Formats: sequence, C-alpha cells, structure tokens
Amino acid sequence: MNVRRLIPTAALATATVLGVTALSGCSSDAADKNNEGKLDVVASFYPMEFLAKEIGGDDVEVTTLTEPGQEPHDLEISAKQTAQLENADAALFLKGLQPSVDEAIGQSGIKTKIDAASLTSLEKHGNEVGGSTDKHAEHDEHGSEDEHGHEDEHGHEGEEGHEGHTHETPGGKDPHIWLDPVRYAEVAEGVGKAFAKADPDHKATYEKNTAALVKKLKGLDTDFKNGLKNTASKAKVFITTHAAFGYLAERYGLTEEAISGLDPESEPSANRVKDLQEMAKADGVTTVFYETLVSDKTAKTLAKDAKLKTDVLDPVEGITEKSRGDDYIEVMRSNLAALQKSLGAK
Repeated sequence: MNVRRLIPTAALATATVLGVTALSGCSSDAADKNNEGKLDVVASFYPMEFLAKEIGGDDVEVTTLTEPGQEPHDLEISAKQTAQLENADAALFLKGLQPSVDEAIGQSGIKTKIDAASLTSLEKHGNEVGGSTDKHAEHDEHGSEDEHGHEDEHGHEGEEGHEGHTHETPGGKDPHIWLDPVRYAEVAEGVGKAFAKADPDHKATYEKNTAALVKKLKGLDTDFKNGLKNTASKAKVFITTHAAFGYLAERYGLTEEAISGLDPESEPSANRVKDLQEMAKADGVTTVFYETLVSDKTAKTLAKDAKLKTDVLDPVEGITEKSRGDDYIEVMRSNLAALQKSLGAK
C-alpha cells in the first residue's frame, strides 16, 4: 500500500491501470470501468487515507488529495482534484484542518461525505493542554484535577502564541484527533458504518476490517498507557513545534507545551520562548521535539539556547521516506519510544 502512496503525481496521472484516471482529466466512464465493483473514496490526507484503506481493503479505491511530504494544513485544491471529487462515491475528510478541502467537498455533489470530526468529541487545546471536558474522560486513568491543574499552570502564557490561527475546527477546537488512539478508533467505527451504508454489498467486509483496525488501535492505546505510566519526570512535560499532541497528552497524563499554537507555521513571541526556557528548567524537560514535515529551525534554536536535546515527534500527517515507520501504527510506536526516552520511562 505504501508503494502506491510514494508514486509521484505525474506518474499517477498516466497510470490508468491503477484506476486513478480522474487525476489526468480523463472521462468518468474510464474511471468507472477501472474501479468497477469498488467504492471510489477520496481521502483528504494521510490519517483519512489510512482509515479508508484499512477498512475498505480490496473493495475500495482510495485516492488522497494531500501528496506525501506536503504539509496538509497548506493544501489548496486544484481544478483536477475538484473534478476528481465530483466523480468519487465518497469523501473522507476532517473538517477544520484543511479549509480548501472543506469548501470543495461542501460545494461538490458527492453523495457520501464523511466528516471524521463529527464521529468523536473535540476539545480546545492550543498551548493550554488540559481542562478536559471530554465525554470519554472515564477512559483516562490520568485525568485527575491535579494533573489538569498542572497543565493549566503552564498553559496561561500560550494564548498570544496561537491567537487567530485558522487550523482549527469551527468553534476553535483542536482537529488533531487521530493522535489519540481511542478517538481514532471511534472515527474508524464511524467510517466503517458509512462505508457499509454507501456500499451494502460489502458490508460484512467493512465490519470485519473495522473490528480488526479497532483492535490494533486499542492495543496501541494500551501500549501508550503502560509505557508512559511510570516516568522519571514527575511533571511529564514535553515541548513540541506546534500544538498537535493535545489529545495524546490528555489521554496519557502528559503536558504538551507548544512553541507555536495549532498552526505549525506561526512564529512564537519572544515572551513565549522565554517562558518555555524557564519552564523547561523548572520541570526537568530534556528534549524539544520537531516534526518531519515542518522546519526544525525554531525547535533547534530553542533547544540550543536552553541546552536541551532534540528529537522527532511525528504528528503522522503524512508518510515519507523520513518517517520512522511505514504506516500510522509504526510511526505512533516510534512516537511512544521517543516520549519514553524523553520522560525517562521506567
């Protein structure tokens, strides 16, 4: 599956045998012929693609709007992709993450529109991680008031850093739900039901594949829970480039401090950088994490000034040759190992 994702767009445009003729502007009749008997799904970016392929298996034809290595927040829909959406049976996206995708899907005549954000609960994060009102809080062993109070203690300075960002859902909520395996499993269940409704002939397959994926995600959740339970770091604070890991932090009793807010491209204020340096010293932070798809310049500058190490914590927004794993599950396990090392997991 990964081989196809890494084929350049130019090659995809001519590879009619793969059933992606719509990319080259060919007729929908040709595409329908190549995808005969399959549900034609357009996924907005990698976490949606992963769900579609895992759940759909051989019964779906999945095309992704965001190319490998492209920062998904920055995607602008092309005319070809707009036409591609019109010819698809279903679109799987996450409303609020990619405004141009939201607009294109909203204006399209596509019959099945699956918004992942509507399949689980969303919260406000940014630089103020914690203060959970999550309806799934009972699943989180670490969601105590003390820990949320600690998180809020470090979060109050962050408002300036992410004010006015556009990479939020309506209502200013954090869209990075796939980085919490529990929420991602809920989305998977919703996608499986939507596929079964859109393509009832393969309902049994979608149900079987959904159950298998949910089992994998529950196993990942267990590994994170056990792997981060006992750490040398009492505060359990980690610093990231942008605030993508709020749900993960909340789920496993950690505190994320982001250099920027929800927008990976925004520049932090001088006050924010100073606050992070002081906080890192006070809480024994060892590492500043950066991402594979975003410049590491700010993270490395902060780390150098504060005499900290750097490492990768991947928000899994796309899989490239730089990724520490070939798919979502593998990269998330690499993230767990990086957090364990940073926090001194026992």
